[in-house]
Amino acid sequence: MNWKKALAVGTMTVAAVTMLAGCGEQKQDAQQKLPDKIVIGLDDNFPPMGFRDDNGELIGFDIDLANEAGKRLGVPVEFKPIDWDSKEAALKSKQVDMLWNGLTITDERSQQIGFSKPYMNNAQLLVVRNDSPIADRAGLAGKIVGTQEGSSSIDALNKNADFKASLGQVKTYGDFVAALMDLELGRIDCVLVDSVVGRYYMSKKPDTFKVIDDKMGDEQFGVGMRKEDTLLQEKLNGVLKDMTADGTMTKLSQKWFGEDITIKVN
Repeated sequence: MNWKKALAVGTMTVAAVTMLAGCGEQKQDAQQKLPDKIVIGLDDNFPPMGFRDDNGELIGFDIDLANEAGKRLGVPVEFKPIDWDSKEAALKSKQVDMLWNGLTITDERSQQIGFSKPYMNNAQLLVVRNDSPIADRAGLAGKIVGTQEGSSSIDALNKNADFKASLGQVKTYGDFVAALMDLELGRIDCVLVDSVVGRYYMSKKPDTFKVIDDKMGDEQFGVGMRKEDTLLQEKLNGVLKDMTADGTMTKLSQKWFGEDITIKVN
Protein backbone atom coordinates (compact mmCIF):
# COMPACT_ATOMS: atom_id res chain seq x y z
CA MET A 1 0.00 0.00 0.00
CA ASN A 2 1.46 3.35 -1.01
CA TRP A 3 1.53 6.29 1.35
CA LYS A 4 -1.38 8.08 -0.40
CA LYS A 5 -3.65 5.04 -0.05
CA ALA A 6 -2.55 4.54 3.58
CA LEU A 7 -3.33 8.17 4.35
CA ALA A 8 -6.77 7.86 2.77
CA VAL A 9 -7.55 4.70 4.76
CA GLY A 10 -6.36 6.36 7.97
CA THR A 11 -8.52 9.40 7.32
CA MET A 12 -11.58 7.25 6.67
CA THR A 13 -10.94 5.29 9.88
CA VAL A 14 -10.72 8.45 11.98
CA ALA A 15 -13.91 9.77 10.37
CA ALA A 16 -15.75 6.52 11.09
CA VAL A 17 -14.63 6.50 14.73
CA THR A 18 -15.69 10.14 15.10
CA MET A 19 -19.13 9.39 13.65
CA LEU A 20 -19.60 6.43 15.97
CA ALA A 21 -18.55 8.51 18.97
CA GLY A 22 -20.93 11.24 17.91
CA CYS A 23 -23.78 8.74 17.59
CA GLY A 24 -22.95 7.40 21.04
CA GLU A 25 -23.05 10.88 22.55
CA GLN A 26 -26.35 11.65 20.81
CA LYS A 27 -27.82 8.40 22.11
CA GLN A 28 -26.59 9.15 25.62
CA ASP A 29 -27.99 12.69 25.43
CA ALA A 30 -31.34 11.31 24.27
CA GLN A 31 -31.41 8.87 27.17
CA GLN A 32 -30.58 11.64 29.62
CA LYS A 33 -33.33 14.11 28.73
CA LEU A 34 -35.16 15.57 31.69
CA PRO A 35 -38.57 13.96 32.21
CA ASP A 36 -41.79 15.72 31.22
CA LYS A 37 -42.85 15.56 34.87
CA ILE A 38 -41.00 14.78 38.10
CA VAL A 39 -42.93 12.61 40.56
CA ILE A 40 -41.67 13.17 44.10
CA GLY A 41 -42.18 10.48 46.73
CA LEU A 42 -42.69 11.64 50.31
CA ASP A 43 -44.05 10.86 53.75
CA ASP A 44 -46.96 13.30 53.96
CA ASN A 45 -46.88 13.45 57.75
CA PHE A 46 -43.37 14.77 58.29
CA PRO A 47 -43.73 18.36 59.53
CA PRO A 48 -42.36 20.84 58.70
CA MET A 49 -40.68 19.21 55.67
CA GLY A 50 -43.85 17.86 54.06
CA PHE A 51 -47.28 17.50 55.68
CA ARG A 52 -50.95 18.36 55.21
CA ASP A 53 -52.63 21.48 56.52
CA ASP A 54 -56.16 21.63 57.93
CA ASN A 55 -57.54 21.63 54.38
CA GLY A 56 -55.59 18.55 53.39
CA GLU A 57 -53.16 20.50 51.19
CA LEU A 58 -49.49 19.49 51.14
CA ILE A 59 -47.27 22.17 52.63
CA GLY A 60 -43.79 22.38 54.13
CA PHE A 61 -40.20 23.40 53.59
CA ASP A 62 -39.38 20.60 51.13
CA ILE A 63 -42.67 21.15 49.30
CA ASP A 64 -41.79 24.82 48.75
CA LEU A 65 -38.22 23.95 47.80
CA ALA A 66 -39.24 21.23 45.33
CA ASN A 67 -41.87 23.46 43.69
CA GLU A 68 -39.32 26.22 43.20
CA ALA A 69 -36.77 23.74 41.85
CA GLY A 70 -39.32 22.43 39.36
CA LYS A 71 -39.99 25.95 38.09
CA ARG A 72 -36.28 26.58 37.59
CA LEU A 73 -35.81 23.24 35.85
CA GLY A 74 -38.80 23.96 33.63
CA VAL A 75 -40.42 20.66 34.67
CA PRO A 76 -43.70 20.35 36.65
CA VAL A 77 -43.55 18.36 39.88
CA GLU A 78 -46.13 16.02 41.35
CA PHE A 79 -46.08 14.85 44.98
CA LYS A 80 -46.92 11.23 45.73
CA PRO A 81 -47.24 9.94 49.30
CA ILE A 82 -45.53 6.55 49.65
CA ASP A 83 -44.72 3.99 52.32
CA TRP A 84 -41.52 5.58 53.60
CA ASP A 85 -40.21 2.24 54.78
CA SER A 86 -40.23 1.09 51.12
CA LYS A 87 -38.98 4.33 49.58
CA GLU A 88 -35.98 2.83 47.79
CA ALA A 89 -38.21 0.22 46.14
CA ALA A 90 -40.66 2.93 45.02
CA LEU A 91 -37.78 4.82 43.42
CA LYS A 92 -36.21 1.83 41.70
CA SER A 93 -39.57 0.61 40.33
CA LYS A 94 -40.14 4.12 38.89
CA GLN A 95 -43.29 4.78 40.92
CA VAL A 96 -41.49 8.04 41.77
CA ASP A 97 -38.53 9.93 40.30
CA MET A 98 -37.22 11.54 43.47
CA LEU A 99 -37.33 11.11 47.24
CA TRP A 100 -37.56 14.61 48.66
CA ASN A 101 -38.73 14.76 52.25
CA GLY A 102 -36.00 15.22 54.82
CA LEU A 103 -34.06 12.25 53.45
CA THR A 104 -30.85 11.66 55.38
CA ILE A 105 -27.74 10.84 53.34
CA THR A 106 -26.25 7.59 54.67
CA ASP A 107 -23.60 5.21 53.35
CA GLU A 108 -26.14 2.40 53.15
CA ARG A 109 -28.64 4.46 51.14
CA SER A 110 -25.89 5.82 48.89
CA GLN A 111 -25.17 2.26 47.75
CA GLN A 112 -28.72 1.98 46.41
CA ILE A 113 -29.63 5.47 45.21
CA GLY A 114 -28.02 8.69 44.01
CA PHE A 115 -28.12 11.86 46.09
CA SER A 116 -28.08 15.54 45.39
CA LYS A 117 -25.58 17.64 47.27
CA PRO A 118 -26.66 18.10 50.91
CA TYR A 119 -28.81 21.15 51.60
CA MET A 120 -29.69 20.96 55.32
CA ASN A 121 -28.28 19.78 58.64
CA ASN A 122 -30.22 17.47 60.93
CA ALA A 123 -29.63 15.69 64.24
CA GLN A 124 -31.25 12.92 66.26
CA LEU A 125 -33.02 13.86 69.50
CA LEU A 126 -34.20 11.82 72.46
CA VAL A 127 -37.46 13.42 73.62
CA VAL A 128 -39.48 12.63 76.77
CA ARG A 129 -42.54 14.17 78.41
CA ASN A 130 -41.85 17.34 80.34
CA ASP A 131 -42.99 15.68 83.59
CA SER A 132 -40.78 12.61 83.09
CA PRO A 133 -38.08 11.89 85.70
CA ILE A 134 -35.81 10.56 82.91
CA ALA A 135 -32.94 12.99 82.39
CA ASP A 136 -30.43 11.15 80.18
CA ARG A 137 -29.76 8.00 78.17
CA ALA A 138 -28.98 6.00 81.28
CA GLY A 139 -32.46 6.71 82.59
CA LEU A 140 -33.97 4.92 79.60
CA ALA A 141 -32.63 1.51 80.63
CA GLY A 142 -35.50 -0.98 80.41
CA LYS A 143 -37.83 1.67 78.94
CA ILE A 144 -39.82 1.84 75.70
CA VAL A 145 -38.46 4.11 72.98
CA GLY A 146 -40.53 4.87 69.91
CA THR A 147 -39.32 5.96 66.49
CA GLN A 148 -40.27 5.91 62.81
CA GLU A 149 -39.70 2.71 60.85
CA GLY A 150 -37.40 3.09 57.87
CA SER A 151 -35.99 6.37 59.21
CA SER A 152 -32.40 7.37 59.92
CA SER A 153 -33.31 7.17 63.61
CA ILE A 154 -33.12 3.39 63.21
CA ASP A 155 -29.61 3.81 61.81
CA ALA A 156 -28.71 6.01 64.79
CA LEU A 157 -29.95 3.35 67.19
CA ASN A 158 -27.95 0.65 65.43
CA LYS A 159 -24.81 2.78 65.64
CA ASN A 160 -25.36 3.14 69.40
CA ALA A 161 -25.57 -0.61 70.00
CA ASP A 162 -24.95 -0.55 73.77
CA PHE A 163 -27.70 2.02 74.28
CA LYS A 164 -30.10 0.05 72.09
CA ALA A 165 -29.36 -3.14 74.01
CA SER A 166 -30.16 -1.36 77.30
CA LEU A 167 -33.69 -0.51 76.21
CA GLY A 168 -36.70 -2.57 77.18
CA GLN A 169 -38.30 -2.18 73.73
CA VAL A 170 -37.97 -0.23 70.50
CA LYS A 171 -41.44 0.44 69.13
CA THR A 172 -41.67 1.57 65.50
CA TYR A 173 -44.38 3.73 63.94
CA GLY A 174 -45.41 4.74 60.45
CA ASP A 175 -44.33 8.31 61.19
CA PHE A 176 -42.77 10.40 63.95
CA VAL A 177 -46.00 12.28 64.69
CA ALA A 178 -47.75 9.05 65.71
CA ALA A 179 -44.82 8.23 68.00
CA LEU A 180 -44.91 11.68 69.62
CA MET A 181 -48.66 11.39 70.13
CA ASP A 182 -48.15 8.07 71.95
CA LEU A 183 -45.45 9.69 74.07
CA GLU A 184 -47.83 12.49 75.02
CA LEU A 185 -50.42 9.88 76.06
CA GLY A 186 -47.83 8.05 78.19
CA ARG A 187 -47.90 4.85 76.12
CA ILE A 188 -44.13 4.98 75.60
CA ASP A 189 -41.29 6.57 77.58
CA CYS A 190 -39.30 8.38 74.89
CA VAL A 191 -39.11 9.13 71.16
CA LEU A 192 -35.96 9.18 69.04
CA VAL A 193 -36.76 11.73 66.36
CA ASP A 194 -35.23 13.88 63.62
CA SER A 195 -34.53 17.31 65.08
CA VAL A 196 -36.37 19.16 62.30
CA VAL A 197 -39.57 17.25 63.11
CA GLY A 198 -39.10 17.05 66.86
CA ARG A 199 -38.39 20.73 67.42
CA TYR A 200 -41.21 21.81 65.10
CA TYR A 201 -43.70 19.52 66.86
CA MET A 202 -42.46 20.62 70.28
CA SER A 203 -42.87 24.28 69.33
CA LYS A 204 -46.60 23.61 68.93
CA LYS A 205 -46.74 22.06 72.43
CA PRO A 206 -44.12 24.04 74.39
CA ASP A 207 -44.98 22.66 77.84
CA THR A 208 -45.39 19.01 76.85
CA PHE A 209 -41.94 17.69 75.91
CA LYS A 210 -38.25 18.12 76.64
CA VAL A 211 -35.04 17.01 74.93
CA ILE A 212 -32.74 14.90 77.09
CA ASP A 213 -30.07 14.17 74.45
CA ASP A 214 -29.23 15.81 71.13
CA LYS A 215 -26.04 13.82 70.45
CA MET A 216 -27.46 10.62 68.98
CA GLY A 217 -26.18 11.53 65.53
CA ASP A 218 -25.53 14.46 63.20
CA GLU A 219 -26.84 14.13 59.65
CA GLN A 220 -27.42 15.94 56.38
CA PHE A 221 -30.46 15.92 54.12
CA GLY A 222 -30.28 15.37 50.36
CA VAL A 223 -32.65 14.58 47.50
CA GLY A 224 -32.66 10.93 46.44
CA MET A 225 -32.93 9.72 42.84
CA ARG A 226 -31.98 6.76 40.68
CA LYS A 227 -28.24 6.40 40.18
CA GLU A 228 -28.60 6.38 36.39
CA ASP A 229 -30.40 9.75 36.34
CA THR A 230 -27.13 11.67 36.20
CA LEU A 231 -28.45 14.58 34.12
CA LEU A 232 -31.31 15.17 36.56
CA GLN A 233 -28.83 15.01 39.44
CA GLU A 234 -26.53 17.51 37.74
CA LYS A 235 -29.34 19.95 36.88
CA LEU A 236 -30.85 19.74 40.37
CA ASN A 237 -27.49 20.41 42.01
CA GLY A 238 -27.19 23.52 39.84
CA VAL A 239 -30.62 24.72 40.89
CA LEU A 240 -29.89 24.11 44.58
CA LYS A 241 -26.67 26.06 44.19
CA ASP A 242 -28.55 28.96 42.60
CA MET A 243 -31.18 28.94 45.37
CA THR A 244 -28.40 29.10 47.94
CA ALA A 245 -26.71 32.00 46.15
CA ASP A 246 -29.83 34.12 45.66
CA GLY A 247 -31.13 33.68 49.22
CA THR A 248 -34.14 31.48 48.41
CA MET A 249 -32.92 28.69 50.71
CA THR A 250 -32.43 31.10 53.59
CA LYS A 251 -35.85 32.69 53.05
CA LEU A 252 -37.65 29.33 53.09
CA SER A 253 -35.70 28.13 56.12
CA GLN A 254 -36.62 31.26 58.06
CA LYS A 255 -40.25 30.78 57.04
CA TRP A 256 -40.45 27.23 58.42
CA PHE A 257 -37.80 27.13 61.16
CA GLY A 258 -37.37 30.76 62.22
CA GLU A 259 -33.66 30.53 61.38
CA ASP A 260 -31.37 29.45 58.58
CA ILE A 261 -30.37 25.80 59.07
CA THR A 262 -29.58 25.15 55.41
CA ILE A 263 -26.16 24.23 54.02
CA LYS A 264 -24.46 26.29 51.35
CA VAL A 265 -24.61 24.24 48.15
CA ASN A 266 -21.49 24.82 46.03
